Amino acid sequence: MPNTASPKPEQRSLFGEILDWMLAPLLLLWPMSVVLTWLVAQGIANKPFDRELGEMVRVLSKEVTVRAATGGPQAVFKLPAGASEILHTDEADDIYYQVLGLRGEHLSGDTSLPVPGDEDRAVPGEVRFRDETLNNESVRVAYMWVNVADRGADRATEGDGLGAPLVQVAETLGKRSRLATEIIKGVILPQFVILPLAVLLVWLALARGIAPLNELQQRIRRRDSNDLSPIDERQAPEEVSPLVRAINDLLARLDQSMQAQKHFLADAAHQLKTPLAGLRTQAELAQRQIDAGQHDPQALKRPLQQIARSSQNAAHMVNQLLAMARAENQQHASQQQVINLSLLATETVRDFVPRALEKRIDLGFEGPESVAESRHRQGPLVLGHPLLLRELIRNLVDNALQYTPAGGTVTVRVLDDPFGQVVVLQVEDSGPGIPAAEREQVFQPFYRSLGTNVDGSGLGLAIVREITQQHGAEVTLEDANLRHRPGLNEQGGAAFGPGARFTLRLPAAPVQAGANDQL
Repeated sequence: MPNTASPKPEQRSLFGEILDWMLAPLLLLWPMSVVLTWLVAQGIANKPFDRELGEMVRVLSKEVTVRAATGGPQAVFKLPAGASEILHTDEADDIYYQVLGLRGEHLSGDTSLPVPGDEDRAVPGEVRFRDETLNNESVRVAYMWVNVADRGADRATEGDGLGAPLVQVAETLGKRSRLATEIIKGVILPQFVILPLAVLLVWLALARGIAPLNELQQRIRRRDSNDLSPIDERQAPEEVSPLVRAINDLLARLDQSMQAQKHFLADAAHQLKTPLAGLRTQAELAQRQIDAGQHDPQALKRPLQQIARSSQNAAHMVNQLLAMARAENQQHASQQQVINLSLLATETVRDFVPRALEKRIDLGFEGPESVAESRHRQGPLVLGHPLLLRELIRNLVDNALQYTPAGGTVTVRVLDDPFGQVVVLQVEDSGPGIPAAEREQVFQPFYRSLGTNVDGSGLGLAIVREITQQHGAEVTLEDANLRHRPGLNEQGGAAFGPGARFTLRLPAAPVQAGANDQL
């Protein structure tokens, strides 16, 4: 058959996870820093060369004048003798210029330089910059429309369709690229040294920060297996204090559980000694009688009866110990189901009828006589484990039959809460009762009330308390205060006591289809 078990999740490293969360943003920000540095370097490299290019435009614009001519005003441009040499003295980049007249006619310079579009148009006298491509090379262009309103001629009106002269100066990007590259080298190259150092420092800082956890781990590993004392929180980091407190709480509960188990085992061993010692004594007595030539069956019958009684007590003790172990098993909490408590109690009480008849005790059951008397048509329902609840009722009835004298009464009662909150189980008897001072102690393992000669293991009520807690319920003990029933006491010849009433309140279960068939 194929293995359907889900794969175990991989164990995560706290050190590696923190390191990932610290280094991942750092390594992600580094390329972003390179890109931003490149863009900033481009802007820094453009500024000085743009100022120089703008100055060239302003110098050339001063040489543009307007004169009157036939057909209207006409722009005139005359390049000074020294200006031409200045434009061509740059050995690193090529410089181009262009001057256009009022009507867009070419006055001087390179004709291939593109004219700015309408979206790039500016007011006369304002220098602007743009990027263009000239002769398959990227160039930076500075341009300005010349304000010639006060330059020796009357300006045409807008109705004449005349514009302003345009002056443009373009330069290739060689010097700008080299400057941007130098800036980037000056900024990025140190980062190649700083980044590994930063990673190393993060690693060392994280290793130093986790060192107290390693020390705490070593202290716990060096502990003896029997040392359940709390861990000193002051020796752990503040962030780990909640974890240390949780571990201390677990150690305290584990110590308490181990102490209870040790006490329970010691008591169980002590209780088992009595029937086992009786078995050995009676067996040795029977053997001595046989060795002495005693062949009277009646004389041998007495030790054999004691052997049977002691073995029965030992078996009862073992069964009670097993029941106690089942009651303490937390796995039963996940195996609960809807149970009709009235049916379960009826079947359990029926098993004790022969014993009650033998002791001449009136054993009875009181519950919903019909479906109409129950809150639900399925009967009084609780959510629990059937085996444990049956064991609970058996121990309560067994305890009542043991302490009730002949001629007394024992009643098992199931009451259905009309409000649907709880289902009540009661077991009451007409025995000697339990003093108020001992009512809490009787639920402890191996405790038996003083002044009673009844044989028992002392585990019955402890099992009841454990099963009750497993089901989230509560059990109370009080005097039954039953009235004398004529006829029974006279036949039994026993004094009629105050009796004891055990009341158990179990949370009611919701109604489910088919619950009528469940126990």
